[in-house]
Amino acid sequence: MVFKFDIHTHILPPEWPDLKQRYGYGGWLRVEPHQNDPKKASLYKDDGRFFRAIESNCWCPEDRIQDMNRTGVHVQLLSTVPVMFNYWAKPEDTLDLCRILNDHIASVSGKHSKRFVGCATVPLQNPELAAEELKRSVVDLGMSAVMIGSHINDWNLDERALDPFYKTAENLNCPIFVHPWDMDTSGRMSKYWLPWLVGMPAETTIALCSVLFGGVLERFPQLKMCFSHGAGAFPYTIGRIEHGFKVRPDLCAIENNTPPSEYLGKIYSDSLVHNEDSLKLLLKFMGEEQVLLGSDYPFPLGEHSPGKLIEDTTHTRDIKDKILGENAMRFLNTKMEDFM
Repeated sequence: MVFKFDIHTHILPPEWPDLKQRYGYGGWLRVEPHQNDPKKASLYKDDGRFFRAIESNCWCPEDRIQDMNRTGVHVQLLSTVPVMFNYWAKPEDTLDLCRILNDHIASVSGKHSKRFVGCATVPLQNPELAAEELKRSVVDLGMSAVMIGSHINDWNLDERALDPFYKTAENLNCPIFVHPWDMDTSGRMSKYWLPWLVGMPAETTIALCSVLFGGVLERFPQLKMCFSHGAGAFPYTIGRIEHGFKVRPDLCAIENNTPPSEYLGKIYSDSLVHNEDSLKLLLKFMGEEQVLLGSDYPFPLGEHSPGKLIEDTTHTRDIKDKILGENAMRFLNTKMEDFM
């Protein structure tokens, strides 16, 4: 049996409170069902601006399971949609929303424990609150990972203020899934879907370089981190990054003197690259045990038949099985028996 474990999927509750009314200020998302089609809804900013159309597979577990059965996916790691991070808001309000989102994901993964695993979200603009919500999510709700954004307002992921969160994740043996968000959408980036096509890989690469250059994995050596969207541009630019580290240590090695190449085989990425040659490059640099199936389900920019690119390569069955499921189970500290 080919076992597929998709670690990059997103889910929303079918409804949530009016957040502008709940917190007393704007900037939040609201969901509005379509009057004539219960399988469709739209997300709006609370000032009425349209954000995104979604379908029932974004909130309905049963519809997701139908899609999973059709595409041969056995298990999904469920995480929120990154726009719900809301790191810009008052920390106590983001904490309240994180609890709503985490409780929902835990209820879905609890009801369908053979098909779904929960991934938490936390208010990282206040790392101490984030650490407490992570404890609650892992210990009380049974969640297996946490998803964070590629930056937190003006902080990159090397920010020392984040250390209490990282320490808690390490102590809980809770893996971290890093997802790009809050890309520049103005000026030159306003056309051609550039924030998603170019901005997301750039955000992921900035996050990854910040973690490596900033010594995060030296301070927290047991921390497991997976970078989404095929680790962004990192596999393609590692030569440039390594060269820069060597020729300008005064700029690159100011907090950590470990060459970036020494982390290869220690950090993780998902497989979402949409191209066989790109996947081969990803595996060459990251390592065949460090790449996990990720589809970005249920959104258009994702892989619509999760794992097909992996299956279509010329890699051995052993390597394909690692990427499709075995690596994810090791990353998330789970076993196949948990889903049988």
